Amino acid sequence: MEEPLVPLVPMSHTAHIRSHRKPRRSASKIAMRAGVAGGVLSTLAVAGASAAANAAESETTQTLELPALTADLSAQVAQTAEATELAAADYQLQAERDAAAAKAAKQAAKDLAEAKKKAAEAAAKKKAEEAARKAAAERATRSAERTTLAASATADVSTNVSEATGSAAAVVSFVRAQVGDAYVSGGTGPSSWDCSGLVQAAFKQVGIDLPRVSQDQSTAGTQVSLDNLQPGDILYWGGAGSAYHVAVYVGDGMFVGAQNPSTGVVERPLSYDPPSGAVRVL
Repeated sequence: MEEPLVPLVPMSHTAHIRSHRKPRRSASKIAMRAGVAGGVLSTLAVAGASAAANAAESETTQTLELPALTADLSAQVAQTAEATELAAADYQLQAERDAAAAKAAKQAAKDLAEAKKKAAEAAAKKKAEEAARKAAAERATRSAERTTLAASATADVSTNVSEATGSAAAVVSFVRAQVGDAYVSGGTGPSSWDCSGLVQAAFKQVGIDLPRVSQDQSTAGTQVSLDNLQPGDILYWGGAGSAYHVAVYVGDGMFVGAQNPSTGVVERPLSYDPPSGAVRVL
């Protein structure tokens, strides 16, 4: 039997070239690989779901806890701010009180100093006015005494001279004998004297011990009026007990005294320097 003829199919011009296609895999291999891939995908899916669940849980936890933490923190911040504000207010109040106290103390010190100043000025003014009144009174008294002494000087002097007897005459004679001697502060003779030293020495001649200084000599005897003087009376200038000068009345409206360094011991009329008062010890 003749074999059928197989028609010849012309070959492609690329038939001699090996195909670049990969050989087909067998079904078993494909199934195995599919199973492996499915398992991997299942594992990844489970892992992803677990991670998503954990993330969701974490997010839920954060979402639930964050407000609580935020509220506590806000409360603490608010409390701290309030405490700070209160402390600042206390400090400011204390500072204002301290400043007010310091200002008040300063004003009080100023007022006290001003009051002391005014008191001192008032006291000084009062003292000056008192001194002026006293000086005016003394000038008026001296003026009146000067008039009286001037009248006495023009009177009959023979009576005064005749009265200088006994101890008075001895005192008058002693002081007149020293006229021309020098004046020396603290001098007690025999050729230089101060005012009280001369008076003391004169009365010592008749056995009378007088105090040493003018202040004490002005109160050593009985106070007598200037219009009733007798020879031997002690004249003084200034107040009784505070006299600053003394001399001896010698009659005829005259006195002898150690006046000052420029004049020495002199005899002068009472009108030359009218005395403030007189005492009698004889």
